[in-house]
Parts: sequence; C-alpha cells; structure tokens
Amino acid sequence: MKKIAILGSTGSIGTQTLEVVETQGDIVVTALAAGSNIKLLEEQTRKFLPKLVCVWEEEKARELAVSIKDLPVRVVFGMEGLIEAATEPSAEIVVTAVVGMIGIRPTIAAMEAGKDIALANKETLVTAGHIIMPLAKKRGVNIFPVDSEHSAIFQCLNGENKKTIHKVLLTASGGPFRGKTREELKAVQVEDALKHPNWSMGRKITIDSSTMVNKGLEVMEAKWLFDVDMDQVEVVVQPKSIIHSMVEFKDGAVMAQLGTPDMKLPIQYALYYPERRFLPGERLDFWSLKEIAFEKPDMVNFPGLSLAYQAGKRGGTLPTVFNAANERAVEKFLSREISYLSITDIIEGAMSGHTVKENPSVEEILEAENAAYEYIESRW
Repeated sequence: MKKIAILGSTGSIGTQTLEVVETQGDIVVTALAAGSNIKLLEEQTRKFLPKLVCVWEEEKARELAVSIKDLPVRVVFGMEGLIEAATEPSAEIVVTAVVGMIGIRPTIAAMEAGKDIALANKETLVTAGHIIMPLAKKRGVNIFPVDSEHSAIFQCLNGENKKTIHKVLLTASGGPFRGKTREELKAVQVEDALKHPNWSMGRKITIDSSTMVNKGLEVMEAKWLFDVDMDQVEVVVQPKSIIHSMVEFKDGAVMAQLGTPDMKLPIQYALYYPERRFLPGERLDFWSLKEIAFEKPDMVNFPGLSLAYQAGKRGGTLPTVFNAANERAVEKFLSREISYLSITDIIEGAMSGHTVKENPSVEEILEAENAAYEYIESRW
C-alpha cells in the first residue's frame, strides 16, 4: 500500500487526488492539510482516516478538533502544522497542492525528510527553483510534476536523454478571452474570467489562465524541472487542450502527449510512476476531432506572459515579485477592488520598482514577497 500526504486537500487538485485514491483502492492517506474549508476537510478525514490533519487557521483547527474528537486523528495548524503534515513519518510521497508561496517551506521540509514530491504548487519552483532542484538531487528524492503540461513533458522525456532537448513546447488553451483586444478586455468581470473553456480548476488558477500569467509561471517552472533555458521554452496556443505539451529534440523529432483535459491523469501518473493504470473517463476520438489548430500566443493584449519571460530570464528575486504581485492582484480582482486589466499593470509596476537579489535564500524570497505586497498596498 502506497502512503501519501496531501497538502491542499480541499482544493481542485486535492479533491481529484482523493478521487484517484478512492478509485484505485491501494493508497493510504496519512495526512491532510487545508486552508479553512473544515466542513469538507471533516468529510475527507472521516472517509480516509489520516493520522494527522492540518488547518491553516488556528480557530478553524480548534473547531475541527471538536467535530472529529471521536476519531483517532491529531489536528494541527499554521505553518508548523503544514510542515508536520508534509513530514508525516509514514508518508512516502507528498502531494503539494496548496496555492501560493506557503508551499515552499513544507516542500523543502518534505524533501529533507526523504519524501518524493508530486508537485502541483508551481510557486515553489518559480520562486525557489534554485533551492529545490539541487536539494532533490542531494536528498535523492523525485519530483513528479502534476500540472498537465509538465506531466506531458515528463512523459515525453521518459527514456530520453535530457541533453538532447532542443525546445520544450508548452501548450496553452488561450483561456476564455483568446482573440480579444485590450479595449475589449476593459469590460471583463469576475464571472467572465472564471469561465475556462476546457478545464475545471480553482478560482485563482482560472483567473491566471485567462491572463496568460499561469502559462508564464509554467514557463519558469519548466526551466527548473527540465534544466533548460527560458529561451528553450516556447508557448504554443492549442485551443482544444488536446495536446498537453511537446518536446522537440536536437534531431528535429517532436514528441507529444495527447489526451482529454482530465487532471486525474497527471495526478495518477505522478502517484504511480512509472506504472500506468486504468483510469476511468472519456477517451480521445480522433474521428470526431478531425483537426488540431495552433496559434502564436498574443503577448501584446496579454502581457502577463512576456512579463514572466522577463522575470524568468532575469532570475534572482524577480520571479518572486512577479508571482507575489499576481497573487495579490488576483485577490483584489476577485474581491472586485480592481479592474481585470489592472492585474498585469500591478505586476509590471511591482517588477519595475524592484531591486533584484541574486541567488536568494528562503528568507530573502519571503522578504521580496512582502515588499511586493507593500508596494501594491501603497499604490492600489
């Protein structure tokens, strides 16, 4: 029986991971961690009976502890609790599906404890890839990507020599506003941006997909995961989300991974690698598909992607500022404090005013995050 811990169990990736656990029937969940949705966390705890559950908010943790006092489950809270969940002794692999930079410390702690990582928290590599990747090598642990695009690349590279990569072709759907101009985007409301054409995701990542910021984060993540330069990662818009990503090799061959847009596939692949198991669900029908169309990404009307390339190429603390500014801007947009176009305006402003620190420590990364937040609060 494989034993796993899930950080972010009540979110989109976390709930789908538990669906995989339930379908397969041979995985033991040893720890669960969530933000504040204790109603769902209680349901998950009663169904999967982990040894430990963590709630980010202390008050909610106390409330949950009362609700599940009939169970032999320990309840912890905050960052210390998150780290405790990530390092639960019996867990072999940790699914890091929390949103945001709070994923950095528990991911590092899990790796230090010898756990493999099923990585769904892209901010960890975007901001601390220079720390995470050498640590994985030092500790001899695996990082299995859960993002559909990075899982696709990982699958395309199975059995290949990474030194023969010429280019990583990262596909994007283009989001709900593909083809729109800046003028047309002025009227975008929260409800519009939350309607992704293909994928069912959490609110924050759905907004990021609509601005193409999410693809920018994925470009930076790919740089670290596959040890390539930013210039070797090319974004290709493929609106139907059938090709999840591709790799072009030095000899001109291109390997692609195709499938229906179902996040349970990369989740299950990460948990059982290198084994492939049956996964219930829809299959590709090439007769009805007929064709797959491609477009170049629009970096003029969607500047989030070009800003991400700028941050990734410069490195140091600039990717942290890009990520932190986006997180706060998306929060403000979702709470209707700013307009849709202000999201990338805020990112650009925070980046232009930042003095980059090279090779930052975790503490310096978090300081850069706070500095970005302070900049935004002082001006927006």
